[in-house]
Amino acid sequence: MTANANPSNAEYDSPWKEALERYLPAFLALCFPSLHHLIDWSQPYLSLDTELREAVRDADLGTRFADKLFQVFLNDGSVTQLLIHLEVQGQYEANFSERMFVYHYRIFDRCRSPLVSLAVLGDDRPSWRPNSYSYGQGGAQMKLEFLMAKLLDFEERWQELESSDNLFAPIIMAHLKSKSTTQDAQARAQWKWTIVRGLYQRGYQRGDILELFRVIDWMMVLPEALQQEFNRQVKQETEETQMPLLSHLELEAKAEGRKEGRREEKQAVALNLLRMGLSPEQVAQGTGLSLEKIQELQSQLESES
Repeated sequence: MTANANPSNAEYDSPWKEALERYLPAFLALCFPSLHHLIDWSQPYLSLDTELREAVRDADLGTRFADKLFQVFLNDGSVTQLLIHLEVQGQYEANFSERMFVYHYRIFDRCRSPLVSLAVLGDDRPSWRPNSYSYGQGGAQMKLEFLMAKLLDFEERWQELESSDNLFAPIIMAHLKSKSTTQDAQARAQWKWTIVRGLYQRGYQRGDILELFRVIDWMMVLPEALQQEFNRQVKQETEETQMPLLSHLELEAKAEGRKEGRREEKQAVALNLLRMGLSPEQVAQGTGLSLEKIQELQSQLESES
């Protein structure tokens, strides 16, 4: 019998936001290459989350996976800086183009800087491809044209994603397979393992492998039994191949680090690590809990067995 993944457990918003903030150059190179070529990547880009929240705080016109605002610098000398407003939309929405327009003019009104709007469509409707919004009367017209990337289009480019060294390619792969396996947790688990194993083969740096693993693990939610099997596969692969980049302690600590270390959650992570056979010293180091607390949890486990 095939286990079912619960679609409501899928996490997209936070993984997308973190991935965009960390890997904006790779994302634009893959999804919006013409814009990527215009940017001077020798200068740092800035994430303007506070400015975005203040600009659109009372203009919530729909549900999206993620929205981000970045400041970048162009390389042709014509404009010193450029703002990029980026919306990741997870499902069809009738007023999506209107929302893009509203957010665009509100950001421009607040920041008074050149601005481009980008839409990433992560829905499952092949024909839905909004890229503009306009209105007018009597010869007068207002129009916004925004750039659009449809993630479904990457299904036809799957081999390209598999062989690409672009750091955002595994994230798009994880998104597509997470969406397509909402009713088949076993298939999702298989794809999750395939995508994670592929991280070893792309020549990524140690920090990038850990970060991409964390985003993929966050996005591709599995039922507990399948997640435990996935954890076992990761641990076994690490031990057999002696991969220096993926110790299981690091993976667990990274995956749980996003929860801001609430005490109860840290203890749950610590218990799982102890069950996997890690020493109290390793668990204390990975979770930030005191060695005394870890020893207390270990005694609790021993009394339960």
